[in-house]
Amino acid sequence: MANGDPTASGDPLAVGPRAPWIGLVSALVLMAGAMLVPALADWNVHVRHFPPLHADWDPRVGAGTAPAILLAALAAWQAGGLARTLRWRTLLLASYVSGVAWMLALAWVDGSHGISAILGSDYEYLRTARATDDLPATLREYVDRIPFDAPGGNWPVHIAGHPPGALTFFVGLVRLGLGSGFAAGMVVTLLAASTALAVLITLRVLGAEEAARRAAPFLVFGPAAIWQCVSADGMFAAFVAWGAAALAVAATSAGTVRSTVWGGVAGLLLGYAVMLSYGLPLAGVLAVAVLVVARSWRPLLPAVVAASAVVLAYAALGYSWWEAIPVLRERYWDGVAHVRPGAYWTWANLAALCFSAGPMVGAAVAATVSRARDGVRSGGQLRVVTWLTGAGIVMVLAADLSQMSRAEVERIWLPFVPWLLVGCALLPERWRRHGLMLQLVAALAVQHLLATGW
Repeated sequence: MANGDPTASGDPLAVGPRAPWIGLVSALVLMAGAMLVPALADWNVHVRHFPPLHADWDPRVGAGTAPAILLAALAAWQAGGLARTLRWRTLLLASYVSGVAWMLALAWVDGSHGISAILGSDYEYLRTARATDDLPATLREYVDRIPFDAPGGNWPVHIAGHPPGALTFFVGLVRLGLGSGFAAGMVVTLLAASTALAVLITLRVLGAEEAARRAAPFLVFGPAAIWQCVSADGMFAAFVAWGAAALAVAATSAGTVRSTVWGGVAGLLLGYAVMLSYGLPLAGVLAVAVLVVARSWRPLLPAVVAASAVVLAYAALGYSWWEAIPVLRERYWDGVAHVRPGAYWTWANLAALCFSAGPMVGAAVAATVSRARDGVRSGGQLRVVTWLTGAGIVMVLAADLSQMSRAEVERIWLPFVPWLLVGCALLPERWRRHGLMLQLVAALAVQHLLATGW
């Protein structure tokens, strides 16, 4: 492997060591630079007290510390081996249970407050959801209340900054009696933990089970769990991932009826994702990658029809996505965004991604880029990993260059993070073993040293 030949070790998926080293070092330098530049230059980049994260320095231990350390030790010791040897359904179950346990252990460093505080804050959805007794009427006034100077009073930050699908979800939780911060946080956690399963299923359906097994520990364990557990964006990520999984099933189904039905399911999930976040139309890039890998465009029409039906249903009820976008842009630039310097956040956003996904995301991206030519031209698992991770790269770059997310992106990146981490399947075995340890240490350090604001 020293010569950079990925086949020298008999591993046709793995890259040579140069690309992972370049990627990892680049990620660490980016993270360090994003922390040091504002401090050394006395540059107010207008985000809490620990840029590039929306966080405060707050070293602490708590009830979740011991369980989190124990889980990290067990994962470092056994996760890679179990991912290779467990039966597929057992692997999925183990991944889900482990993911839930990891998220809750990290959150419980702050006790039950670690689950409830963020979603229960005034900036989030629950306060408005509890006050919403007529959802259709709320949808009719939704766009009018986005501006800061809205006559009837403007929406809180997260309501104004997202389409009403997110509010609809939390209104549903309130109606079900799950409207407390803790109950809603638990629902989000249980949904967010399923994201890894959806990604694994997508890979296997597309013919890349070995790659799925290699990537599984990185999809379950890592710093992203800190935000998945307490941010609605963790739930958004699950909708995108299950939409991609359904589309993969549709694209690989032999029968027309089965393909059409699953294409419709994919469209409903991805269409609802568009109603959850203004950034998630970018999931269309992932959908195209799935269809390219499957070499089938048959599910495209039912998926587009179903996704459009979701968007048009909201329009019929009074909320038009296309009318909201320019209004949102105006509010965004009237707010704190105009004082957050693009000269910093254009690259610091990517540093925040490395904190959220873990520094091994740099190695995964570099490995994917280094094998991009072979991956695009070849068949098999390399092609699957290259296209899906490549879709993640494109989605992140497009979102970053849009300049619509200056800061606070450690949670916004969550729907894209797992697709970037799929690229860890291209790392040599030794890199995966030590890289998982780095991811676990990063997660423990961030949760115990910083009080994250999302």
